[in-house]
Amino acid sequence: MEVRWSIFFIIIGAAFVTFLPRVLPLIFLSQKELPNWLVRWLNYVPIAVMAALIGQSLFLKNDELTLFKNNLELFAALPTFLAAIFTRSLAITVVVGIISIIILRFLF
Repeated sequence: MEVRWSIFFIIIGAAFVTFLPRVLPLIFLSQKELPNWLVRWLNYVPIAVMAALIGQSLFLKNDELTLFKNNLELFAALPTFLAAIFTRSLAITVVVGIISIIILRFLF
């Protein structure tokens, strides 16, 4: 198998560009104490990202807003969210979500 050096350097460059923005903040911020307001603000970032991902997958189908028309995932998400809130267990939440979508797809 022949090695194309241009492709090899593109892969190395892509790895470097992906790795660098993740490592540099860790290097610089590991030595410093962050202000309390920044730490509190950063605690909301994963929740906001997850809400954006879930919201997009629940409310958009083929780039169109679908609230209740043919949206079984939205109806399956309701008991799943309740299970997540009350149990705070990832395993139970996943099982409730899978069972909910199975039942809804079987019925409709």
